[in-house]
Amino acid sequence: MSEIIPDDTLDVRGECCPYPLILTKKRVEALKSGEILKITADDPVAPQNIDSWAKKTGHKLLAVRQEGKVFNIFVQRS
Repeated sequence: MSEIIPDDTLDVRGECCPYPLILTKKRVEALKSGEILKITADDPVAPQNIDSWAKKTGHKLLAVRQEGKVFNIFVQRS
């Protein structure tokens, strides 16, 4: 597994759907094209919601890494 170096991080642990996605959208919009955001979430639907949103908007879901009940989600801005 190669290491992904994020340009920004967002911790949404403790937030329930739809807030992880809403906060992710705002943070990704603030990034420059090609930059990477690491989202740390514990909502089990967050990876699916962020993946669906990324596909619809042209951004790229680079990886989802699960550590126990916590997900580290990496999104690259298009």
